[in-house]
Amino acid sequence: MWRRLLFAAGALFLVPFAVSSAENTAAAPQPALLDVADSIKTSDHGTFVKLLQRLEQDLPGLSPQQQWHLRYLLAWDVAYDGDYARANQLLDQVIAQGVDPTLRFRATATSMNILGIGHRYEEAFTRLDRLLGQLPAVTDKRARLQGLGEAAQLLMAAGQYELAAQYADQMLQNLPPGEGPCKGAFFKAEAAYRRSLPDARRLVDKAIAQCVAVGETVYANTLRAELAAADVEQGHAAAAAELLTKHYVDVQHDRYQTLIAQFDATLAKAHLNLGNLAEARRHALSAVENSVQGEFTEPLGMAYQVLYQAARKQGDLPTALTYLEKFMAADKGYLDDVTAKALAYQVVKQQVLSGRMQLDALNKQNQILQLQQALDRKAVENSRLYIVLLLMALGFIVLWIFRLKRSQLRFMWLSRLDSLTGICNRKHFIEEAEQALQLASRTRQPAALVIIDLDHFKQINDTYGHGVGDHVLKQTVAACRPRLGPRDVFGRLGGEEFAVLLPDCPPDQALARAERLRAAIGALSPVEDGELNVTASLGVAVTASLGYDVSELLVRADHALYRAKSEGRNRVVAAWAGAVPVRTAVGEARQAQATL
Repeated sequence: MWRRLLFAAGALFLVPFAVSSAENTAAAPQPALLDVADSIKTSDHGTFVKLLQRLEQDLPGLSPQQQWHLRYLLAWDVAYDGDYARANQLLDQVIAQGVDPTLRFRATATSMNILGIGHRYEEAFTRLDRLLGQLPAVTDKRARLQGLGEAAQLLMAAGQYELAAQYADQMLQNLPPGEGPCKGAFFKAEAAYRRSLPDARRLVDKAIAQCVAVGETVYANTLRAELAAADVEQGHAAAAAELLTKHYVDVQHDRYQTLIAQFDATLAKAHLNLGNLAEARRHALSAVENSVQGEFTEPLGMAYQVLYQAARKQGDLPTALTYLEKFMAADKGYLDDVTAKALAYQVVKQQVLSGRMQLDALNKQNQILQLQQALDRKAVENSRLYIVLLLMALGFIVLWIFRLKRSQLRFMWLSRLDSLTGICNRKHFIEEAEQALQLASRTRQPAALVIIDLDHFKQINDTYGHGVGDHVLKQTVAACRPRLGPRDVFGRLGGEEFAVLLPDCPPDQALARAERLRAAIGALSPVEDGELNVTASLGVAVTASLGYDVSELLVRADHALYRAKSEGRNRVVAAWAGAVPVRTAVGEARQAQATL
């Protein structure tokens, strides 16, 4: 959620570099018109466009520096209209010019922001490295503020909160005349909140007050949306709804669609938790309408999840199925985007480090060649010893580069695993399941997909604490693993929900294997006194009746799981008609005990 809001709020950094008025522009000289246009880009965009048209007509009368300033403003306007590819081409021309280094720096910062909005994260981080290299030479305080803000925003989106906080501190320490602390305080508070620092809430409240004082309601409401989302997750849905409703009119007035979508999505979830299904549905539909078209964002996924849950509670299963499919697509797209940002940051970081190490290696090789030439001329024994030392240093650098590459591969592998249980995370499970189903489809082998959901898991957390809850999840994985084959795909979809893809498994075997998994989970005793009984409900879908599409199998297995829950839990339910339930003696005994 907040990553998309950060990119949206970050667009406001493409703003005022002159505090001028749009009044009396007809009589203003051309340099003054440039400053006026630069200062009203977002506050009065219609007048800004008219000024650009007038300045283009007077282009021959502008100095070379003023002409480049005009080209920068034209590139900004193209980006404002959403043509990011053409805007970047124009900005690259400004970056390549050698007339105005401050303008070149601003163009680099603007281009970096556009690349981030356009999901070209690796290019954005590469440009960030270039921007930070230029920063020490920039003396214009407003240009520095823009560059620091763009850097903080991009690093926040990549999860690098500590670095983002350092740039936010620099923003607050070097405010230009007439500039308030709102933007720097915004990034500092957001970084503290993301890192769960003790004074995070105080910094957030302070930043909200500072932004409200100068009329920066978008920044203030972005932080309020963050607080409300946390309240909903912590079970304080009424407080979240009250906070968002109080400022809903302000958000509508700002017409910032991304922020409107987040307000609506969080309100929808809050009302769903409060049992207000009509309000939850109304706000969820509004969030879908205000989401960025063609993109998968967290507010969109949250809205579809609320619509799915509301329809299911109302018993409208066809509508629930439709929204569940949309939620799964939006959730997968959003997770892919988050992963892409994190991986792009690590890739560029590793590339920069590798490039520097390789440059050091070349320098060392050059020194060795020079020393060898000196040896040929002077035959100095001590120089040979120095060559040996340099060779050792070169070997160390090569070893370091090797370890750097190995750590990069390890990072990519860890990004595919669930950090708590060590099995596939949701994204990697879906990828592996798709590959296994494609192979099964080519060879016409049957396959089955099983969804496992632990019963009353929230009560376990509430009664015994999250530590015991985490222990139960790990024990569940440990109980299931011995009953899975080397080709089976095992993953955690989220929370207490797991999934298993069983290749080369006909329907009757799928039910039998699912029952063995249920019995294994039911035999767990996570606490020493034996008072805690763990049971699970399982839904099974097979390719024989549904085909080899992983999304369809997940949806049908989820519906079977829902039936298992509604029929009393601690059971296996098939997603196809005519299936005969498979129950073991141990399973029957555990079911009888669970119903007492």
